[in-house]
Amino acid sequence: MKMDKQVQTVYLSGPIMDEVEGSAREWRETAKALLKDRFRLLDPMRRKFVDRQVDSANEIVEFDLQDVRNSDIILVNYNRASIGTSMEVFYAAHDQGKFVVAFSPLEYKDCSPWMARFCTKILPTLEDAVDYIITHFDE
Repeated sequence: MKMDKQVQTVYLSGPIMDEVEGSAREWRETAKALLKDRFRLLDPMRRKFVDRQVDSANEIVEFDLQDVRNSDIILVNYNRASIGTSMEVFYAAHDQGKFVVAFSPLEYKDCSPWMARFCTKILPTLEDAVDYIITHFDE
């Protein structure tokens, strides 16, 4: 009897607030195109919240944390320091025991020790991170 493979879920974490127009969405669309046939993807950009509105701040955070809880793997765009991204990485790795794969243009010496500690793996490009996830998690 053939067992159906269980599809793992990947959460797409990375800066949204104060990102250059379109860049927060662009890398996520590329990641979705590369991973869509192998993984279930959770993209926080699917929600229509507006940053810096008091009435949506708690919702933004809680929905993002719920996505982290519902994920098996966290794919992180670590292109710059971001409080929200750092909080998601810490929560995912430390509190939830998730595997965190990041991609970053930063050299190791320029990475925050917190990100270096709580990202399981940091690779130089999105494509490298996607290949890593496919190699190690696509059953």
